[in-house]
Amino acid sequence: MNEGKLEKLKVVAYSDPEFNEKVAGGEFSTLLNPEKYLYRYKIDQNEDQAPGTSAAPTRFNKKLPEELDLDFLFDRTGIVPGKEAIEAGVIDDIEHFKKVVLDYNGEEHKPNYVLISWGSLLFKGCLTEMSLEFKLFRADGTPLRALAKAKFKGFVEDNLRAAKENNSSPDLTHFRTVKAGDTLPLMAHRIYGDPAYYLEVAKANKLVNFRNLKPGQAIYFPPLQKQ
Repeated sequence: MNEGKLEKLKVVAYSDPEFNEKVAGGEFSTLLNPEKYLYRYKIDQNEDQAPGTSAAPTRFNKKLPEELDLDFLFDRTGIVPGKEAIEAGVIDDIEHFKKVVLDYNGEEHKPNYVLISWGSLLFKGCLTEMSLEFKLFRADGTPLRALAKAKFKGFVEDNLRAAKENNSSPDLTHFRTVKAGDTLPLMAHRIYGDPAYYLEVAKANKLVNFRNLKPGQAIYFPPLQKQ
């Protein structure tokens, strides 16, 4: 434990859903750590009712992505150490924050993926909504203090999602991690019930030497219905 050491909440932008490629200049640390943050969990239930029936039990459909609500304070009044008053007020700080969480990613055709970390908080997702409230101004109208209220929707990489759901249906996409002693035919047999599909798996993963799998290697198993 690092008792007494101040850790700032940090937001880091990535251009890819695997969170491997950081966006240049895409890192933001809060001015002041939040007093609170809100996690939201939702379950989607199927409430369809057959004609002529008086009632029907709700059935689980799917677990929706987690959501995170966070407030970010911006201040250039000069009262916060390290954030002296400047001519632009909080505008430059807000533009930097928007570059991290709101900028459009041309390759992905959507805003950046963001990794939010602070203490036990570790959240991967994308911004879904943000409002800016300007609170204090110079005589010329330059904003000196603002509060951003941001909402993020969680994102889980496909391989982690598959591991969490532990689905075994052959018509679903699967990611598996190679363990010691695994072979591609053996892994294909576990997923599809037939080792003969190992060639299709090798092709989908562009494996040149599928006989030399390495422990820890992630293998993608495509849905059978798409073969």
